[in-house]
Amino acid sequence: MEVKAVAKHIRISPRKVRYVADLVRGKSVEEARAILKLTPNRGCTPVLKVLNSAVANAEHNNDMTGDDLFVKKICIDEGVTWKRIKPRAMGRADRMLKRCSHITIVVSEREEA
Repeated sequence: MEVKAVAKHIRISPRKVRYVADLVRGKSVEEARAILKLTPNRGCTPVLKVLNSAVANAEHNNDMTGDDLFVKKICIDEGVTWKRIKPRAMGRADRMLKRCSHITIVVSEREEA
């Protein structure tokens, strides 16, 4: 059985979060938590929060044990982009794009073969 958690409108660029997502895809939950806690990257904090939420959903709603879970799927999508203006020299202006991310994590139990 699969359980998912979603966080929307996280104020960090999807490109930066995808580097972190590639580190934990397919790993067990305990290993993924250890990687996210020790990696010095700003994208680790929101991914860790969503991972903890997915594990809590699995334990509370579906009576799964946290030891058997692994990260089956992690998806980082682009959210809304805020457009801002930055003043430049001689009366000109540059456009700044402040990007947001949607983080989706699906956890599942390992199937014993």
